[in-house]
Amino acid sequence: MSDFDTTVRLCYLAAAAAFVLGLHLMNSPARARRGNQLSAAGMTLAIAVTIAFIAHAGTITNAGWTVLILGTLVGTGAGLYGARVVQMTDMPQLVSIFNAVGGGGAALVALAEFVRAHHFHGELNTRATVATVLDVAIGAVTFTGSLIAAGKLQGKITGSPVVFPAQKLLNAFIAAGVGVCGGYLIWGDHASTPALVVVLVLGLVFGVTMVMPIGGADMPVVISLLNAFTGTAVAMAGFVIDNSVLIIAGALVGASGSILTKLMADAMNRSIRAIIVGGFGTGDAAAPAAAGGGSVRAIEVDDVALQLAYANKVIFVPGYGLAVAQAQHEMAALGKLLEDRGVDVSYAIHPVAGRMPGHMNVLLAEANVPYPLLKEMEEINPEFARADVALVVGANDVVNPAARRNDSVIAGMPILDVDHAKSVVVMKRSMASGYAGIDNELFTDPKTGMFFADAKAGLAELVVAVKTLVAS
Repeated sequence: MSDFDTTVRLCYLAAAAAFVLGLHLMNSPARARRGNQLSAAGMTLAIAVTIAFIAHAGTITNAGWTVLILGTLVGTGAGLYGARVVQMTDMPQLVSIFNAVGGGGAALVALAEFVRAHHFHGELNTRATVATVLDVAIGAVTFTGSLIAAGKLQGKITGSPVVFPAQKLLNAFIAAGVGVCGGYLIWGDHASTPALVVVLVLGLVFGVTMVMPIGGADMPVVISLLNAFTGTAVAMAGFVIDNSVLIIAGALVGASGSILTKLMADAMNRSIRAIIVGGFGTGDAAAPAAAGGGSVRAIEVDDVALQLAYANKVIFVPGYGLAVAQAQHEMAALGKLLEDRGVDVSYAIHPVAGRMPGHMNVLLAEANVPYPLLKEMEEINPEFARADVALVVGANDVVNPAARRNDSVIAGMPILDVDHAKSVVVMKRSMASGYAGIDNELFTDPKTGMFFADAKAGLAELVVAVKTLVAS
């Protein structure tokens, strides 16, 4: 091994270490920016070393250099533009687009390498063929699936589940088709381009049929799953072109995305199998108003303002409805107003509170809510018993006490112990059920008041009402 090759490997090792440390720093909102910067530095080093390696090998033509430079300039420009203009509320859509680009790019790398190897060497070996099939299939699913997810989040495609007859049968047929064509490539004709094209087309179709039946409220799990797919596709691309840093980066993204998907699925009481099969999202439909014949107590804005203004401890519980309404600034303004009065304010964050993993933390941080006030479920649950008021905004199943009963369809689902607070106020537009399609027992609790309003408008009304009450 030459000194140059040794230097390249050491640089790749340094880049990989930067990825791991950056991922670790992202565990905390306060350190996430540094983690992102460290990971970006590692990727910059990896790209620079790869370009140097290509130049040293002398295997690229002038036309190839032109394409490489233009691609770098276009990609960098698009990234800078997106980073500056995309609002925090649109971050889930941007992440979905990133997933699509990553998965689609990885699939194209495998296709290009397949064609190149077939042209120069006649066929790929079995190891490379397996990686190619997996890369193309997973990358294609990620590409179309992520585009559909972005469309649903952006409102360009209906957020309601789109279910059609024989949907699961079609998905099974597609999976079988990928298996047959992939098997033919691996154990039959390694150089069969038509078979690989069929794998590509079937993967593209499956991405659509998998995500279309999923409702908007279930997008957090879908995004984390597609993120895991992106990492896996990138890792497979690394095996195809024998690039170690690509393998490591893809494996890290795939592993972290898979772990996050499992955590998110548990938090929504879903199985991974149900997510992959599709069609599980039905949380956009309405359901009967009261569980077990209980009554609902509606309250007005002045009643809520009175409770909040004279409380000692208030816990805000933001949910999916707040993220959809983009009401984080109004919630932050209400929290700041109460803090100025000496009220102990904190924010309870459920793992699936926003439109994607960590989305609620980002939204509230962007609204200048201090990091220490953002409490994860395990940390905040013991505090509810000491809270005078728990204000639930746009959350449903994640605060349903029915999850504690073994006979409930959401039995075992981790929830926020909102019902332990002395008084509970739930802000919702209607009595529509959550994704589980069942009534929320919290709504009929005698100490719960239902404040029917849009999250953004309702919180703005509360700010005015509290100010008026304090001034009088």
